[in-house]
Amino acid sequence: MLPVEFGLDTFGDVTVGPDGEPLSYAQVIRNVVEQAVLADEVGVDAFGLGEHHRDDFAVSAPEIVLAAIASRTRRIRLGTAVTVLSSDDPVRVYERFATLDAVSNGRAEITLGRGSFTESFPLFGYDLDDYDRLFAEKADLMAELLREDAVTWHGTVRPPLEGQQVYPKTASGRITTWVGVGGSPESVVRAARYGFPLVLAIIGGDPARFAPYVELYHRALDQYEREPLPIAVHAPGFIAATDEEAVETLWPHARASITRIGAERGWPPLTRERFEADIAEGAWHVGSPDTVARKIARTVSVLDVQRFDLKYSAGTLPHEAMMTAVHLYGTEVIPRVRELLENED
Repeated sequence: MLPVEFGLDTFGDVTVGPDGEPLSYAQVIRNVVEQAVLADEVGVDAFGLGEHHRDDFAVSAPEIVLAAIASRTRRIRLGTAVTVLSSDDPVRVYERFATLDAVSNGRAEITLGRGSFTESFPLFGYDLDDYDRLFAEKADLMAELLREDAVTWHGTVRPPLEGQQVYPKTASGRITTWVGVGGSPESVVRAARYGFPLVLAIIGGDPARFAPYVELYHRALDQYEREPLPIAVHAPGFIAATDEEAVETLWPHARASITRIGAERGWPPLTRERFEADIAEGAWHVGSPDTVARKIARTVSVLDVQRFDLKYSAGTLPHEAMMTAVHLYGTEVIPRVRELLENED
């Protein structure tokens, strides 16, 4: 098995303070920076920030927050989880991340996605009826921009480019760019066609059910005669000293967040039974360091992926609890997972 990398993802959820009251957006963003600084200190490989445009998340401009993190870290790679390409301009996405790559000394990454929330579409003047076409055409343009050469491109969702250079160029010649996929075979094939590494967003159910997407991606890479590319998993989780503490700390915050989103989308409220079932057999990686390490090792092994990103934030889960989880992830979980994977070989 190839060496596996380990990352952390957060959406910058609006959290509560010691008094149980929501923190300001400004304080949440400052806390996210502190979480990333700690992740760098404890040896986490990558840190990803989601982009959202709604009241329960504080981060709408992840590149700016990542630039702040870059100024206080040395080695951790800095990316998104995800950049909502459909409602953005690929030229500006490239420019912002090329700039982040410069200030971070080559540590910038992008994860492109359609976005699981739709608030950015009306905000930036896009029609949801164009959801698929927007992503397909903009991914095509993004692939051209990442070559860092003159771009000639024609489409229907923005003005054409004719031999246009875009700046700044990066020192390495290319920004590492992934495509995040939640369940669309078309997106898996598109990632392979353009030579983008793949991120599987596993937010529910047994991770093993995503094995067909892994197989499809490998077949598509072969079909397009591309070299093997890495696959990553993004999945939710939380770590505390014991299994019981992790579950009891996480439960009220996860319940409130998932139930709110569910009400918007027609899902039933999250029950304790369903929550515990998803911890035991599904997507949630929750528990003590050893419990979480064993579940991550299983996910990595069953899907044969090269990176695991733990989405460690969950609704109003307090900053202090997340700092503990980040510390345990870097100092105990990651070494234990590596040990478990080595023993499999």
